[in-house]
Amino acid sequence: MNTIVSQASKYILLALMVLFTIETYMVLRRRDEKSRNRIMRKQIGLMVMFNLVAYPTMYLLSGDFQMLVMFLAVVCFILVVQVLYRLIYRRASLILLNTMCMMLSVGFVIQSRLGMDTAMKQFIITSLATLICFIIPVFIRKVRIVSRLTWLYAVAGIGLLGVVLLFGRITGGAQLSVSLGGITFQFSEFVKITVVLFMAGMLQNRHDFKTVLVVTLVAAVHVGILALSADLGAALIYFMAYIVMVFVATRNPGYAFLGLGGMAGASIIAYRLFEHVRVRVAVWKDPFQDYEGTGYQIVQALFGVCAGGWFGTGLFKGNPDMIPLAYEDFTFAAICEEFGVLFAICLILLCMGMYLLIVNIATKLEKPFYRLVAVGLGTEYAFQVFLTVGGTTKFIPMTGITLPLISYGGSSIMCTIIMISIIQGLYIMRTDESQAREEERMQQRLRRRISDQEQYLKGYRSPARRDGYSGQGQGTPVQNVRYGENSRNGGGDARAGYADGGTTKIIRKLNRSQNGQNPADGREKKNGQEIGDTDELAKKIEEQTKNGLEIHY
Repeated sequence: MNTIVSQASKYILLALMVLFTIETYMVLRRRDEKSRNRIMRKQIGLMVMFNLVAYPTMYLLSGDFQMLVMFLAVVCFILVVQVLYRLIYRRASLILLNTMCMMLSVGFVIQSRLGMDTAMKQFIITSLATLICFIIPVFIRKVRIVSRLTWLYAVAGIGLLGVVLLFGRITGGAQLSVSLGGITFQFSEFVKITVVLFMAGMLQNRHDFKTVLVVTLVAAVHVGILALSADLGAALIYFMAYIVMVFVATRNPGYAFLGLGGMAGASIIAYRLFEHVRVRVAVWKDPFQDYEGTGYQIVQALFGVCAGGWFGTGLFKGNPDMIPLAYEDFTFAAICEEFGVLFAICLILLCMGMYLLIVNIATKLEKPFYRLVAVGLGTEYAFQVFLTVGGTTKFIPMTGITLPLISYGGSSIMCTIIMISIIQGLYIMRTDESQAREEERMQQRLRRRISDQEQYLKGYRSPARRDGYSGQGQGTPVQNVRYGENSRNGGGDARAGYADGGTTKIIRKLNRSQNGQNPADGREKKNGQEIGDTDELAKKIEEQTKNGLEIHY
């Protein structure tokens, strides 16, 4: 019975993940707002169903009642976050929010499978981080001083990394974290944000060589401290963000090639200087050479990926516990083993979709500072995913970087949620800018329309009007009145501002100068009924046009 439940659940979970991924890219392609909202509502249902299948299955297979408690907690978390975002930030990117929640769901499920203690800690940290980060979008949107604290970001980042270098705890041959009051902080995760803010502040207005040189020196100090701490994974992320941001700001490919060359040179130097770097390269080249020693982690990770196959072994039917640090560095291998390679591919596609969303937001931001911030944070996120997946699959040497939103790690997940909240703030800002531009265009069109109608009414009452028409109102308008060619007999031309049917009816009536007009008092009759003075008519046109209404009689 347990085998049937496990096998059935893995196919259902895969189907839900595939549907969610497809709908994510459908939203990216759709332009119709109603269609997008309908798809995003369906995604919420898919997330709830994903947890509804995963946690009861794990409860049936393990008998651990905490699985049901975790299920209720995760579903409540998803629904509360969705409701609060819609209430507080009505212009937020809901597809970005849905993608984040789905990846958190996958992380909670795999952490619950590996160990309920780590899953509970992960959930508490995530909930607190999400609650705190609710203020970030409005902070980004309202507080303009953020773009002027350039050197404060640099000093804060270098200071935090210096604290880790001097007092950090050594883990896996690298100084990664500092313990404060029994709580461990990995400051390099938070400096990811400050270094991006510094570079964006420096490059927002000036792109000359001197500015680029200053940015390069400060970025080199960050990377140098990380290299001395032997945290080379974070150093690579910083360096890649630096290369991309300088290229985007200057649009000079020469800087990008110089940066890549510098990264290659720095890698060679790191290989020469650090013993653990040489060990990781040797393990990457041939992990079976020291299978029971230095190569044990990567070999077990590769075994897990292969054991899962395309569809996975099913929950509690694999052996992810055999993979060292499966809940941190090798979470991707554990996912491949029990959920399958197809599920893992969908997960990578979701990560790519999130990166595309961030890039799309960046390209539509007007202010250079915010555009560079979005580009930098998106680059760090994408490169972190690349380092984790590449290291797990032996595509590149392992760097010890966690998978964002999925792997266990308080500092990592808190930093990632902060980054996504910043992106949400930038998206809301972009939406505000777009709406302001659209409102300005609407006001300009309305002003032109009112001006055109006033000019026509003046021309209608002037003596020149009699010379501007011939016959029974079938002639062409006078030159000082803006009409299109199709405006004869009141036909109207959208280019002249007479697109709506109500205004066209009025002009048609006014043009019938020979049919029922009383020149003495400016009143017009239709079927013997007076329809009002032209001055009153002009006033009504102006009043209703300002309200964006059609005019009917």
